[in-house]
Amino acid sequence: MPRPHHRRLRLLADLEGLGGGPPGFRRLALDGDPFDRHRFAPGHATASGIVLTRRLDAVLLVEHRRLGRWLQPGGHVDPDDVDAEAAARREIAEETGVVDLELLAAGPVDADVHHVPARDDEPAHLHFDLRYAYFADRVDPRPKADETHAVRWASLDELARFGVDAGLRRAIDAALAAAKGPDPEQGDPRAV
Repeated sequence: MPRPHHRRLRLLADLEGLGGGPPGFRRLALDGDPFDRHRFAPGHATASGIVLTRRLDAVLLVEHRRLGRWLQPGGHVDPDDVDAEAAARREIAEETGVVDLELLAAGPVDADVHHVPARDDEPAHLHFDLRYAYFADRVDPRPKADETHAVRWASLDELARFGVDAGLRRAIDAALAAAKGPDPEQGDPRAV
């Protein structure tokens, strides 16, 4: 089982690669185990994946059963996950059945903080989500997780029809930028 200290250090390095990440994320990483899913004040870190086709014409979306929204696959970081990227990869496999993934960047391409409504056994809290980018072949998704109502490859020109919000659109744009690589005119910003 990975040690929380090592996962916390990796989280801090990932946030550094994102310019520090959204407000509150760094403080979460410095205080206790940021991946403890029973930490509700203010919340805990999660991991997800923006999965693109190699032709860069579609992204893999899941219809979240509880939230009733189309989102990227992802979820909680389990104690056995080596790091957040391993958790994102595991969650993609569980929620979509897509397992042959190619990581597009050394760390997350985006981070987001979003509200999770209360339910029977949990108070309302925040998810501090690390978003990784992947290529995958456009295979038929086969969801395994009970929290996923449906899975679909959505073409990039129909994202509004799926109710993709600004935060997810930002992450998709960051994944597309990672997939296309550095702009030769501007150099590689990841090399800084």
